[in-house]
Amino acid sequence: MTPPTTPQGRGRYPGYDVLDQVDHWDEATRRVVLARLDPPPIRFFDEDEARTLAAFCDTVMAQDSEPRIDVLAFVDEKLHEGRLDGFRYHDLPDDRDVWRIVARGLDEAARARDFSTFADALPAERRAICGDFAAGKLEGGAWEELNVSRAWEVVMRAVVQGFYSHPWAWNEMGFGGPAYPRGYAALGAGHKEHWEGDEAS
Repeated sequence: MTPPTTPQGRGRYPGYDVLDQVDHWDEATRRVVLARLDPPPIRFFDEDEARTLAAFCDTVMAQDSEPRIDVLAFVDEKLHEGRLDGFRYHDLPDDRDVWRIVARGLDEAARARDFSTFADALPAERRAICGDFAAGKLEGGAWEELNVSRAWEVVMRAVVQGFYSHPWAWNEMGFGGPAYPRGYAALGAGHKEHWEGDEAS
């Protein structure tokens, strides 16, 4: 039996694979979930933006080894198809523009630390830049074009959605997958379905 895949091969539920439940999902759900195993091509970002932003997504989600969830592919698909969140902060441009500005700003921040691009920066330097971004401390250049703290919220919302929509992330945290049509019956703290995984101690 093939062991379940989790990001970086680490998970708290040894042997648990949500894809073992695929036969319990209706056809539409099965199609949507299984499609996430084959990330869509990059169509919104250009090659340089994609390289920078893929490194950003890996850094903020602490994906430092294979296997990795291709978070940027899902972000790119959302932006390419114009599936935005239905609201926009008054002091930010369109989310699509926010992402492009952030890509530029990350590369500028890396150049200030003597790296040609964010993707070329050492892991510790990338984490430091992301820490400054999260704290709203990046300034100058591209960062003057937006509210940095709010830009962090916009990009992280999409990153987290992309990461946790993937079955490998579900394996990592023991999530049982879609409830339709079977549903969940063992409700309440400390209860679990017979097919859910056991957390490692």
